Amino acid sequence: MKIVIINYGAGNIQSIRFAIQRLGYEAILSNDPKDIQAADKVIFPGVGEASSAMKKLRASGLDNLIPNLKQPVLGICLGMQLMCNSSEEGSTEGLGIFDVDVVRFSNRVKVPQIGWNEISNLKSDLFKGIGEKEYIYLVHSYYAPICNDTIAVSEYELNYSAALGRANFYGTQFHPEKSSDGGERILQNFLEM
Repeated sequence: MKIVIINYGAGNIQSIRFAIQRLGYEAILSNDPKDIQAADKVIFPGVGEASSAMKKLRASGLDNLIPNLKQPVLGICLGMQLMCNSSEEGSTEGLGIFDVDVVRFSNRVKVPQIGWNEISNLKSDLFKGIGEKEYIYLVHSYYAPICNDTIAVSEYELNYSAALGRANFYGTQFHPEKSSDGGERILQNFLEM
């Protein structure tokens, strides 16, 4: 199986690569459209700020490539947010895969939300073998509200989308590669799709 982690200069790519190795697979890091299109599975990571990450995607033409991929694609953290219509962070236009706009938590709570939190309302094979109230690891100041593409929910000030899914595209606001056994199971489920 060919697994490609998109390397566009805004990712936590090594920790994802190591998590995949622990599951017995190898992943390559690439921003080459040929590699990405030929992959069986694509992981779209993201750490940092939305508008600068989108500039990097546009500069490499990946903003046009990613929404047209036909194989399973997993966006992680900022990667998931960039797959949405837009983000309040830097007034950023997203890739429009998920039909929701990313917004900032209010000033009533401490941001970023950092640490372990529960997920519930699990609605996808991505969560096969994962129980309701599984703990996952998050670091974020922005979130996707509950929408038609929501496949898991978490709560911080309010209920929000912990994961999104539509067709062959999946996104997790949390970091499966840092979420212990449950996170590894979620990665395994994605790789087995």
